[in-house]
Amino acid sequence: MTLSVCLNSVLGDLPRPDAIRQAAKLGYTAVEFWEGSGFDVAAYKAALDETGMTLACMGGGGNLVDENARVDFVASVKTAIENAKTLGAKGLIAITGQELESVPREAQKQSIIDGLKEAAKLLEGTGLTMYLEPLNILVDHAGYFLYTSAEGFEIVRAVDSPHVKLLYDIYHQQITEGHLIANITNNIDLIGHFHVAGNPGRGEPYFGEINYQEVFKAIKNAGYEGYAGLEYWAKVDSPEDSLVKVRAMA
Repeated sequence: MTLSVCLNSVLGDLPRPDAIRQAAKLGYTAVEFWEGSGFDVAAYKAALDETGMTLACMGGGGNLVDENARVDFVASVKTAIENAKTLGAKGLIAITGQELESVPREAQKQSIIDGLKEAAKLLEGTGLTMYLEPLNILVDHAGYFLYTSAEGFEIVRAVDSPHVKLLYDIYHQQITEGHLIANITNNIDLIGHFHVAGNPGRGEPYFGEINYQEVFKAIKNAGYEGYAGLEYWAKVDSPEDSLVKVRAMA
């Protein structure tokens, strides 16, 4: 497992190219960010090339619940794929969007599956994987459609493509359901990426109720060899000091 620094959160006060360089200075080899388009691709690429950093993942598209928004979703995926190719990214993050009050939940779930199947076709031959992310609705994302890992795994199984996996956000799933190690290890083949933050507060992973040393150990023992994104906001230490401490945990 390789740690990746989320540029939007822990180093969010810096321009992205500078954040890439800062993460490299702190000894990291991978970064990630939320954007899929609308940024200076050349500037990001220059910083990645200069530092030799790997781009673990980036934004890929949203609003999968509404089949009427499929054209826009597919367009955003196509744009993200082209940017990902230029930057050498490994994966794209997909979010479902907010639950629609006027549409049956099963219909929205089917729309997610159908949309991800279309994305999977676009991803064939690119070396990219799309990571579907559940979010907690109790603290941070009220009204978001997908919040349990169980339903997320059901969707990934239904899509049935090596190009679509789950993004298991440890912080979000601790809030939603707990049972982290069991849920992770029992479904490790369906997980393509992790996100990491302390709970409560979404701060440094070494504060709070989650024993990340044990969680990381279980992930490694399960045979996971991908990336774990540090998607937290430093609350006590400086961002730089916190990143040094987190590196020592992995």
